[in-house]
Amino acid sequence: MEVTQEAKGLLKSLTRKNGRAYTLKDNKDRFLFPKEYMDFENCLKERQKFSVIFLINTGARINEAINVKVSDVDFESKRIVLRKTKTKSKKGEKKGKIRIIPISTQFSKYLKKELRGKDPEDYLGILSNPALNIAYKKAGKKAGIKDYWNISSHTFRKTLEVWLMSWGVSDLPLTAHIGHDIRTAASHYVSPNIFSYDDKQQMRLVIGDLYSQ
Repeated sequence: MEVTQEAKGLLKSLTRKNGRAYTLKDNKDRFLFPKEYMDFENCLKERQKFSVIFLINTGARINEAINVKVSDVDFESKRIVLRKTKTKSKKGEKKGKIRIIPISTQFSKYLKKELRGKDPEDYLGILSNPALNIAYKKAGKKAGIKDYWNISSHTFRKTLEVWLMSWGVSDLPLTAHIGHDIRTAASHYVSPNIFSYDDKQQMRLVIGDLYSQ
């Protein structure tokens, strides 16, 4: 799908060491309001929708999500183990630290239904980032999101982080869930006052009872 000239002007072209070009989003801190997210999700195909629902409900990085196996989901305790996480070279890590994150009752039920019949060692089936990027552009444009070219897998991670902030989730559980340190979380702070009461109610329709207790 072609990107409009307006969109192209807001994307910075870069080149990897292997010579392949890629683009840098104009706004990496872009997050979605709940109405935007709902409209966007409704424009996705079923396989695409599964991947996006997983990302918004977990806040996982795309590489973390792709590497989750069925056995990493604990339906009874409502939590997921992220085994392949980001390596933080500044901290001298050679391997990312495993994170165990909670999930909502609603998302746990959704996953149980979607993964029924799969082998415990099967991967969940999250689509690749290139495939998702194509889907994001098509769905975003169809949903009428003005800057749809800014939507990426990181958008859903950022969206969950901002929504949790708006509910008053404190620094420690927030940073443990997202995998940031407190300084990084502080630099990403967004005032909860930008969300209305209706916004916050709609958030619950998307991510259920996560951190509601």
